[in-house]
Amino acid sequence: MAEQTFDLIVVGGGPGGYTAAIRASQLGMKTAIVEKELLGGICLNWGCIPTKALLRTAEVFHLMQRAQEFGLNADNIGFDIAAVVKRSRGVASQLNGGVKHLMKKNGVTVFEGHAKLAGKGRVSISKDGKAVADLGAKNIILATGARARELPGLEADGELVWSYRHAMVPKVFPKTLLVIGSGAIGIEFASFYQTLGAKVTVVEVLDRIVPVEDAEISAFAHKQFEKQGMVIKTQAAVKALKKSANSVTATIEQGGKTETLAFDRVISAVGIVGNVENLGLEGTKIKVEKTHVIIGPYGETGEPGVYAVGDLCGPPWLAHKAGHEAVICVEKIAGLHPHPLNVLGIPGCTYCHPQIASVGLTEQAAKDKGHQVKVGRYPFIANGKAIALGDVNGLVKTVFDAKTGELLGAHMIGPEVTEMIQGYAVAKTLETTEQELMHTVFPHPTLSEMMHESVLAAYGRAINL
Repeated sequence: MAEQTFDLIVVGGGPGGYTAAIRASQLGMKTAIVEKELLGGICLNWGCIPTKALLRTAEVFHLMQRAQEFGLNADNIGFDIAAVVKRSRGVASQLNGGVKHLMKKNGVTVFEGHAKLAGKGRVSISKDGKAVADLGAKNIILATGARARELPGLEADGELVWSYRHAMVPKVFPKTLLVIGSGAIGIEFASFYQTLGAKVTVVEVLDRIVPVEDAEISAFAHKQFEKQGMVIKTQAAVKALKKSANSVTATIEQGGKTETLAFDRVISAVGIVGNVENLGLEGTKIKVEKTHVIIGPYGETGEPGVYAVGDLCGPPWLAHKAGHEAVICVEKIAGLHPHPLNVLGIPGCTYCHPQIASVGLTEQAAKDKGHQVKVGRYPFIANGKAIALGDVNGLVKTVFDAKTGELLGAHMIGPEVTEMIQGYAVAKTLETTEQELMHTVFPHPTLSEMMHESVLAAYGRAINL
């Protein structure tokens, strides 16, 4: 089999991989990308996009149930879970086709199969146990992503115990559901099923839910979810699952006490691990720690000519982080001078109800780093647009350095905050202080006005509070 030669080979077609391939093509590199499943990766096909389609359905269903509040009539409200799933899969399929188009448009050669490093500057591709191609390139980028972590005794079987993949395509809608883990994945599914009528219990081993968020936001979310009927158990652990014909009995330990509860289905969302297996890393200088590849500021690994980006390289496990890393990596390979990625400038979003979004340091993290802080807060209940929307459960919180006025972090919970957070992300990238934010004119009436008011509140200048 003759070796085909490229300037760059990208292994993995998710947000990190396909972004790297496109940017490389833009810079004049002859580029190949290898994907063993579906272009777009987990994010597009089994993560970010289809879950948002599901959550949109839940949002509309929630609004329909409140129709009378808006002067509308809506009777016999219900849902068809098969149709809900079909729409979600259709959205993913549409975007998968879009990535294929982008590869063709940018002249990127696509190979289907499993890629493996096969010596310096070489990649071998196989499919169904058969060799497909041998490729050569001076530079190789690994972007193989990550998958759900499985704990002993809590493994997903696709029937009674689900991973995120199974939870996206339920054959039946559970009346009772246990969600193990309250990170973004766990809490989004908890919110989806709770909104559509399931009785959801969330078990979190740490002392609060969505633990990467600011403690005040976590507490606000906890209270809102409980108001919706969700049962939340923190500092708790699922010790065992016992399956019967069509239900699961969970042994849950909390505060030194143990209880057994029965559920129709269980979702295990206890983190993710990097896809480092069978990549040919053995014999290379690539270092792996806790299932993730160790990289430098430009994606470089210990092996000359081999780079890595995205979820494969560890947290934060976010599609937009992967894409940005990919651009930095490719531009460095091309001899340009990109800035290394500033992790504190990466916004994080959780699309539950209410939505959660943040960027930068939490209040506690800022204090732990030695900052004297000024903190501003503005509640949704004081915002005219939120009142008009009929959704006033929310908070905007900003954290500033008291000496310099630097925006250290911003934290939000409430409707559409996942769209609003980018304003603060831009502000951080531009190294904006409180003065620039105060002097920025925000439109009225909008939810974004609360961003301005929160800044003003940090300095005792809030107008509408």
